[in-house]
Amino acid sequence: MKIYQVRKYEKESKMLWNEFVKKAKNATFLFDRDFMEYHQDRFEDYSLLVFDAKENVKAVFPANKAGDTVFSHQGLTYGGLVVEKKTKSEEIFTIMDSIVRFLRAQGIITLQMKSLPIIYNSTMSNELDFYFFKSGANCFRKDLNLAFPLKDPELWSKSKWKHYKKTKNIEVRFDNKFNDFWEEILIPRLLQKYNASPVHTLQEIESLASDFPENIKQVNAYIDNQIVAGITLFQDTFVVKSQYGATSDLGEKNRALDYLYFTLFEHFRAENKLYFDMGVVTDTSFKEGFNKGLLQQKEELGGVVFCQDYYQLDLQVK
Repeated sequence: MKIYQVRKYEKESKMLWNEFVKKAKNATFLFDRDFMEYHQDRFEDYSLLVFDAKENVKAVFPANKAGDTVFSHQGLTYGGLVVEKKTKSEEIFTIMDSIVRFLRAQGIITLQMKSLPIIYNSTMSNELDFYFFKSGANCFRKDLNLAFPLKDPELWSKSKWKHYKKTKNIEVRFDNKFNDFWEEILIPRLLQKYNASPVHTLQEIESLASDFPENIKQVNAYIDNQIVAGITLFQDTFVVKSQYGATSDLGEKNRALDYLYFTLFEHFRAENKLYFDMGVVTDTSFKEGFNKGLLQQKEELGGVVFCQDYYQLDLQVK
């Protein structure tokens, strides 16, 4: 059996970490240290690197610590063990065993992980699900995450598609005007509908877009030069995610957000992207556990469900 050494991430390993993430089979730019550390003041980083006997990096594990629990990762949309494309299942299981032993030795009692939706894997695989299952972990949460397979336009609602093709008064601009969207649409809409605020402040999203100009973009819709809707995009190799999407009252009357989605679907299908991730509809304030209206809206736009699982593993030796 191969022997692996697990070490906590230190700033001196930043380049090593980022280079590994770039070639991994199940990583996105969210695992880049420059992205992970934009909110480092809010989380105690507990990320791990795994080395083989020849000091080659074989895996990285983005994580933070709170009390005696390690999370992968509370500040990110998803987490998990990041590995190379050719890493086999048994090696992944052995690496995870090494991480568990390391965490136990550090006095960690609980490990929580929110999985990476399978659509983000450059090679479709989900070995970690099996590992946590056979380790006796509790799948304590399962989110309904919807994504549209861009190569399958037959999933679109025919009525919405016809309305999109007939619309002439909406102009879509890839203008990266985060300020206009945040101040005029997103913040007031979230406050009005949910009494909530965006996870990212305007300053944070503009800073991140500056650091990741190829990955983070803002696309807005206008009627007579007035912004009426917008979508903030997080792009990776195969997947485009709608991180934020909102519309004004005028935009809602003109179905501007639907128009914007269809425009983006066509745009990214032409760019050979595979999926457009529209996010989760899970909402515990509803008795069903999800927002029925939001689920219907996203399914009519072509979304299909790719569940995101949350696992909790008790590390205490029994």
